[in-house]
Amino acid sequence: MKSRKRKSLFFMTLIAALTLVLSACGNNAGNNASQTPPAGNDQAQNESNASGGKLLEQIKSKGKITIGLMGTYAPYNFVNENNEVDGYDADLSKEIAKRIGVEANFVTGEFSGLIEGLQKGKYDALISQVTITEDRKKSIDFSEPYVKNDVSIIVKDNNDSIQSVEDFKGKKVGVALGTNDEAYLRDEVLPKVGDFEIVTYNDNLNALMDLNNGRIDATINNVFALKPLIESNNLKLKTVGEPLKSDFAGVAMPKNNPDLQEAVNKALQEIKDDGTLKTLYNKWFDVDPNF
Repeated sequence: MKSRKRKSLFFMTLIAALTLVLSACGNNAGNNASQTPPAGNDQAQNESNASGGKLLEQIKSKGKITIGLMGTYAPYNFVNENNEVDGYDADLSKEIAKRIGVEANFVTGEFSGLIEGLQKGKYDALISQVTITEDRKKSIDFSEPYVKNDVSIIVKDNNDSIQSVEDFKGKKVGVALGTNDEAYLRDEVLPKVGDFEIVTYNDNLNALMDLNNGRIDATINNVFALKPLIESNNLKLKTVGEPLKSDFAGVAMPKNNPDLQEAVNKALQEIKDDGTLKTLYNKWFDVDPNF
């Protein structure tokens, strides 16, 4: 009788111990699961980290910086015959990346979607002739300028009726969608000059082609961008009048990443100080830096 009681007590004690062990394992498994992010949440986590100022840390951890650019805007950025992203912006991107200690990874896209892509974490930075403006500074951050662009009026080579923006009245004027030039036409020229039609394009080449074919009367663009597009496509175009304005482009970055902004500015200063900027200017524009 006593023996049966001892056996019964032994089994009850064993069952209680096993229950405690299984319970502990179950709790540990639950804790581990809660620390593992759900599948497909990497982008959201990256965006959260970026907004918290950790983007430079992520870039160095990956060993690359993802640069957004058009890829259709020679001599700034374009895809060459080897299917590689080339041009002034591309060369500058590689120099900046090298001085940060990573590689440049290029992702091309239409200009109208670049800033939104930057804000959503698709790119770490934009080096694609993003003009520095007060309005854009509200939603993205910029480096110090890395290029100065003089913007001029472009017309067909046999057009003598347009010499200034005052001559735009009643005309069709083309411009790339989402650019600072489009904002300039809508916000400054249109109220001043009066009624004219603004025709938008996804890239500058299409605007120039339509101008050459007589579908629009004029466009505005910067002088560095004109020569290779006109020559390579045998376009019969010319610039007229004095430059309308001068713009400065900078490296665009997501807001609130001071470490990345500081690292990019440091790299740009080194590029200026050691003569690399002058070398790139002469390679792509045949002039010395003009700022």
